[in-house]
Amino acid sequence: MGGRTRVILPSAARRRTFARRFLAAALRAVQRARSMRDGPAPAGWRQPEPWITALLDAPPTPWLVLAPDAAHLLEVGLTGLPALSDVARPKTKLAGLRLDAARSARHQLVFGTSLALRDLRGTLRRELPLPPGRRIASLSWSHDARHFALVLDAGGPGELWWGALDRAELSLATPGLHAVLTDGFTWLPDGARVLVTLVPERRGPPPTRPAVATGPVVLETRAETTPQRTHQDLLQDEHDEALFDYLAASELALVDLEAARVERLEGPAPIAGAEPSPDGRWALVQVLEKPWSRTHTLAGFGHGTFARELHGARRVLVARQPVAANVPIEGVRTGPRAVQWSAHGGARVVYVEALDGGDPRAPAEHRDRWLELDEPFAGPAREVARLEQRASAIAWLADPTRLLLREWDRDRRWTRLWNAAVGADRSRWTLLDDRSANDRYADPGSILFEPRARGRRIVRQRGPWFFRIGSGEEQGGARPFLDRERLDEPGARERLFQCASGEHERPLALVEDELGVVTSFVTRHESPRDPPNLRLRPLGAEVGAFERLTDFHDPAPIFRRVRKELVRYPRADGVQLSGTLHLPPDWDGRRLPLVVWAYPREFVDADTASQVRGTPFDFTRVAGPSPLYFVLRGYAVLEGAEMPVVGHPETMNDRFLEQIGASAQAAIEHLDARGVCDPARVGIGGHSYGAFMAVALLATTGLFKAGIARSGAYNRTLTPFGFQSERRTLWEAPASYLKLSPLLDAHRIRAPLLLVHGAEDENSGTHPEQSARLFQAIRGTGGTARHVVLPHEGHGYRSREAVLHVLAEMFEWFDEHVRG
Repeated sequence: MGGRTRVILPSAARRRTFARRFLAAALRAVQRARSMRDGPAPAGWRQPEPWITALLDAPPTPWLVLAPDAAHLLEVGLTGLPALSDVARPKTKLAGLRLDAARSARHQLVFGTSLALRDLRGTLRRELPLPPGRRIASLSWSHDARHFALVLDAGGPGELWWGALDRAELSLATPGLHAVLTDGFTWLPDGARVLVTLVPERRGPPPTRPAVATGPVVLETRAETTPQRTHQDLLQDEHDEALFDYLAASELALVDLEAARVERLEGPAPIAGAEPSPDGRWALVQVLEKPWSRTHTLAGFGHGTFARELHGARRVLVARQPVAANVPIEGVRTGPRAVQWSAHGGARVVYVEALDGGDPRAPAEHRDRWLELDEPFAGPAREVARLEQRASAIAWLADPTRLLLREWDRDRRWTRLWNAAVGADRSRWTLLDDRSANDRYADPGSILFEPRARGRRIVRQRGPWFFRIGSGEEQGGARPFLDRERLDEPGARERLFQCASGEHERPLALVEDELGVVTSFVTRHESPRDPPNLRLRPLGAEVGAFERLTDFHDPAPIFRRVRKELVRYPRADGVQLSGTLHLPPDWDGRRLPLVVWAYPREFVDADTASQVRGTPFDFTRVAGPSPLYFVLRGYAVLEGAEMPVVGHPETMNDRFLEQIGASAQAAIEHLDARGVCDPARVGIGGHSYGAFMAVALLATTGLFKAGIARSGAYNRTLTPFGFQSERRTLWEAPASYLKLSPLLDAHRIRAPLLLVHGAEDENSGTHPEQSARLFQAIRGTGGTARHVVLPHEGHGYRSREAVLHVLAEMFEWFDEHVRG
């Protein structure tokens, strides 16, 4: 055309876009080349961008422990994510437990690093320095709120220390705590003494495993029907049994805190629990009994429950349970269970026993009954009440002739709460709660309790009224509440407080004056812009009247620029679905790649399946390898996308795949119609049962470009006695088990799949082999997958190294395969 050629220089924005595209293309080329190589990918711990690492390293909010009277609280300082070296500490795996043998305790990762005592309004604040080299493993208040005790860790067996409102420092009560089968200590009713389990005084060295096996490992069964979930860490051989003998043995002792006096009462024995009686004269002591089972976790071991005199020699057998053999799925043992002290009477034992042989499928007019037995714990027990369904809870009222009983209907997934007259028929009972366990909208809230001078908790009553705190789930999001309800008039309720719209404020505790009159209550307040903090609200005052008790700051301000909303959309069958949508800071309206993160739930009916769970008005907290970090990298994230499976509890899984597929399609179509997402760039992810769901969706739908599955189970034939809410066995429902085994459909998984698993996953059914076998199946059938095994990690990923590595893997995988 003649003339000069025009040179158009790109704008800065265009140069940045070109650079990003060039780098992304180069990264994809490198990854494609790596995927074509045989053998493992490059090793070593990886990290995401430094600014994401900095978010994870932000100091955590202190742990606050309110006293029973809510007049004081303990503030415990915490560190950030544990180091891999902490996670890698030796774990002794026995009877379904993971033990730290050096500490004679369960394996633990989170410890407190500082301690302060303060009153509710902050006018008193007293730093309580920890002894050098110690950290806080656990703590609790005495029931009278005058003392507190804490277990300090120095690398060996725990030390019991204590403090008081009128003391300026901590004092040592006793070293050598044993917390393998118990928490290590429990308060007596006087609030000045504690029962403890101690390392045996004359314990020698642990047994060592023979260098050469002494014989084969043998299991045998004869006409026993004991369907069990697939558990890890069971006892394997004679050495495991001997080691369990050694590590489980403790001595029961009585400790006077003020006098620093320790009196050993009994043992060594495998003491699994010790609960003092309301009059402080006895203790209910649960002791494990041989033979040890190699097919059960600790919960299925045989045990005896004894009433042991604390200042005498009497020791009376109250109940005995053998190993849990011949217990059906969702069944219970026969004989006494849930043995405990009554809140009334000096030393009265109550327990429940099955009337249907423990079999939920057996027809029965009544399934359970509660009984009671007074000191000296001999002779026949008195029947307290019979329940048509399975007993699930008991609580005591101020009136010793009445109590609260909750029962659970397995077939309908239904719960009922009764105000029952002791020893009377149902004509004198009052029904307080009668609803589907899944009906969050109708949930009346949790009942508040208080400790009495005798140490036992009873329902908190003032006249005919008792109190409830509820989550207040509703269509627009949760609005927690505080109610009071009359015991003598079912349905007579008065709302004392409800959270305002647009924020999330949950009552925690009631505060009384010297006369026992409730004058105010403590709440935990948060909003999309305000981090959680405690407030004190006067009872009956306006919503705007409150006193701020704490002032914790935002650890990650960038998330306040993230747009968050509750979205609702219909499934093709009419079920209403919901999820929380997160959009990047400064989103300009262009379509985004989408991450759907979900966990399926089961429901009996469509109405409860359609209810909204959670709220968009809480403070966004990001912990661990959260998918929410994707929103800071330019993705839309649909968090908690509802994937309900609706049907009869016995057969609902027969339509699992169809329903989760329809749910996923509904979510994508809704966000596509709103112009939020690009439906051609959607990734699916989940953890545990959510991981199974993600893989099942990749195998049966074409909705997703790629997936992330963390710590899941993909071959249901390896969990033949049920999984999640499935109550049928593999042999009762083979078609369903095979249909829900995406390993068998590995040849259909064409979308790239990132599999992540902890090498020491302790969760029932999700053995690390599940991910390994699925990866091999995909590799052998021409698919694209990456398998990441995290050394030392369990079902959830705890160490800083593992969390950062998983985030880096997730980002790279979806950047390559979803963002495109």
